[in-house]
Amino acid sequence: MPDIRPTVEIKVPATSANIGPGFDVVGLSLSLYLTLTVKFGPPSPEPFAITYCGEGADEVPLNPYQNLLTRVALYVLRCNNQRSFPMDLASIHADNQIPFGRGLGSSGAAVIAGVLLGNVLGQLNLTRERLLDYALMIERHPDNVTAALVGGFVGSYLRELDPAATVASQVPLSEVLPEYPPDAGEDWGLSPPLPPVGIGHYVRFNWNPSIKAVAIIPRFELSTAKAREALPVQYSRKDLVFNMQRLAVLTTALGQSPPDPELIYEAMKDRVHQPYRKALIPGLPAVTSLITPESHPGLLGICLSGAGPTILALATQNFEAIAESASQIFAEENIEVDWKLLEVVGGSGVKEV
Repeated sequence: MPDIRPTVEIKVPATSANIGPGFDVVGLSLSLYLTLTVKFGPPSPEPFAITYCGEGADEVPLNPYQNLLTRVALYVLRCNNQRSFPMDLASIHADNQIPFGRGLGSSGAAVIAGVLLGNVLGQLNLTRERLLDYALMIERHPDNVTAALVGGFVGSYLRELDPAATVASQVPLSEVLPEYPPDAGEDWGLSPPLPPVGIGHYVRFNWNPSIKAVAIIPRFELSTAKAREALPVQYSRKDLVFNMQRLAVLTTALGQSPPDPELIYEAMKDRVHQPYRKALIPGLPAVTSLITPESHPGLLGICLSGAGPTILALATQNFEAIAESASQIFAEENIEVDWKLLEVVGGSGVKEV
């Protein structure tokens, strides 16, 4: 009888993208997690079990051909000539702390968890750079998935590829990760498009560990697609220069000790995405303009987290006062919020347990 593979734990952090001026460029990994526990047993033709608890538990499909985690894993397996889930897979349990549709990288975390799951199931031993290629075939913006994979304060870009690789990297998402029909089985969708090599590149910036993240989380969801629809097709040179100047300063300023509130607060301002999303998030202009280092000592900067609606405040002290002030502003708009004090953490991990 063959040895049974040990149980594996896959742990992926939440992320916050943009951090003010870094639209689609920078991201932070934060101390909320999507954790998968993967158990194996003797080879069996019986289907494996998927269970789920935590945020979104009542929304997530548990069919492996409809669940995002397992669909991504199957994509990775099939790209590596493994047509189905391994026979010795007994169960996958997901424990999720990352709220859906709030700008904290829930979909990016699911994609990274799925890629890592495929790597584990297929015993593929893919490099971190190659894992990122698979993730970028599914999640086309590098900021969240890169931060979730490598951790910390990260800048990333999509590399200009040769013509053939460019075509491959732009295959419609419906072909990379198709919606499986209700009667789908292991013979459906056997020839997925392979990711080109080296789609995304990244660098980790220094981060001052005294800086914490206060996440103020409104109790409503906002889809990334809807938030992107609010953005203009073109920008003025003045607004683009405004953002580039601040991003150039911010990526160094958040690693300096002691952090400079005046410098960082101004460097976290944005003219590319936040002004256009204010209609989708009542209270956003007031929160980002009325809560300042002068009114709340310890505050460094405040911005929209990803596409929102979560607000991210970076601070070194007075976390509760900052959160309570933001809560009061949202309450004036009849919006209830929750808040969490989060650390900037390392990236995804895979270990035997």
